[in-house]
Amino acid sequence: MDDIYLVAGIRTPFLKAGTGFADETPLTLSAPVMQTMAETARPDLVIWGQVIPSLALSNIAREAALDAGLDPTIPAYSTQLACSTSMMGAIQASGLVGRGGIALALVGGVEQMSRAPIALDEKVSARLAALAASDPAAAMRAFGELGIADFALPKKGWANRISGRSMGDHMEETARLLDIARKEQDALALASHRNAARAWDEGSFDPLVIAHGGASRDGLVRADTSAQRLATLKPVFDPMAGTLTAGNSSPLTDGAAGVWVASRAGLDRLGSGAVAVRLVDFELGALDFAADGMLMAPAYAIPRLLARRGLRFEDIAVWEIHEAFAAQVLANIAVAADPAARAKHADGIGDLGDFPRERLNAWGGSLALGHPFAATGARIISQAAHQLARHPAGTRALVSICADGGQGTVMLLEAV
Repeated sequence: MDDIYLVAGIRTPFLKAGTGFADETPLTLSAPVMQTMAETARPDLVIWGQVIPSLALSNIAREAALDAGLDPTIPAYSTQLACSTSMMGAIQASGLVGRGGIALALVGGVEQMSRAPIALDEKVSARLAALAASDPAAAMRAFGELGIADFALPKKGWANRISGRSMGDHMEETARLLDIARKEQDALALASHRNAARAWDEGSFDPLVIAHGGASRDGLVRADTSAQRLATLKPVFDPMAGTLTAGNSSPLTDGAAGVWVASRAGLDRLGSGAVAVRLVDFELGALDFAADGMLMAPAYAIPRLLARRGLRFEDIAVWEIHEAFAAQVLANIAVAADPAARAKHADGIGDLGDFPRERLNAWGGSLALGHPFAATGARIISQAAHQLARHPAGTRALVSICADGGQGTVMLLEAV
């Protein structure tokens, strides 16, 4: 099989929900990204995702592509895997390019968390629909009598349906089990903000971010934060004994991001300015989150991927691990690096060496940049590609994202 390439795309700035993009829609955030990328080359396929679905859209990939003015003969489909959505889209595209006449796929995702859709409870909806069919006037009266309990509102930060608990609730439990200290979490959050601020100041994000809606930079990066300020923040998921705060947890964010997936022929179409990396391998992780932790799948997927390729931690020059929570990053590293801890799902791998924390999220992560669920994968892949472009050919990067439901995705990339 021919090599598959991931090529850096672009994204909107990421803004805190309820601020500068509050009046945008998933379509108005997605279309400029698609349009700008398609000015470089015509894609053969569009794959786009959204985790919190818009009730008025049945296929956001197709509708955003048409709003962006893309050729209507380009097929487009939507995908979803929680926070791994656009990374999963890239993995899906990697199995399609080079086949079926597809050489170049435009992949990405969007989240507009300022305007989370509000739906009726399923039973209430069915009752009103039946009533409307038999007695429209009675149905209209029933609509006027609806109460708050009749709506399916996003509860506890989009809690997992099976557990009824939010990602933060689950991560508090894992942090306690693994003794992930508050001070260490705040230190990782501080590093994320400092790295992101430095990268912005050095111009590293200039080719990655387009201005949109009056914003030209990410709105969540805090260059002036400090360990002292972070230490003053109160726990948000467990007010009495918790360690997860607004400072060491990723914020609700609006934004869209795209990335290219290409065969050799597709890469040639993007021209000499394309910032490309080779997709060497990937790993999909899944586990019983009731027993192993909601956001812990990468802790086992990373060692399995490295072992399959005969690699150790030190062989990876660029580490991009999604920061849903500082505790989640630290927990995944701790388990991945401990043969005894990872034995349940990644046994017999042996010593992978010490994890190089100094190589982690060198341009900042989701704690500082923000986390529009479906856009994060494309953001991280593009960011990793630009970092690898500063290294010699053959240098490796590893990209990892945890996802709701006890799942996760991991990619091994290589500079070309």
